Amino acid sequence: MFDLLIKYIKEERIRLDKSRYPQLAVYHDPCNYGRKAKEYFGHAFYDEPRWIMDQCLANWMDMDPCKDAQLCCGGGGGTLLTGYNEDRLLYGKKKMDRILATTAEMIVVPCHSCHGQFNSVIKDLGIENLEVKYLWEVVADILVL
Repeated sequence: MFDLLIKYIKEERIRLDKSRYPQLAVYHDPCNYGRKAKEYFGHAFYDEPRWIMDQCLANWMDMDPCKDAQLCCGGGGGTLLTGYNEDRLLYGKKKMDRILATTAEMIVVPCHSCHGQFNSVIKDLGIENLEVKYLWEVVADILVL
């Protein structure tokens, strides 16, 4: 997905309007696209999504820590479908505390498990004014048609 979006943006096959999302966004590095991809495939997808974020959003930031040191959201490995809700929410709350400390109003993720986990934690904790978006969804939302 990253390579295709980068190609289309660089070739100007798609045009983007950065003004669509003026609020502060934060990017979350999924374990599967970072540490696990690096371990199993020899390449972590850290730079590609950040380049896309730069093209899409004027106001975004990295998590602290990020990349290899990023905290897991707690939603991987299918935990949303298991009976381990207590553990899942414990990890999710730790991650959410870091996200809330950024004052961001939007979390951008490329991973389906992370997306589901963040939405679940937001609901469980009663958090308002925080939206979760897929990276490709942000691109689609700001397309100039």
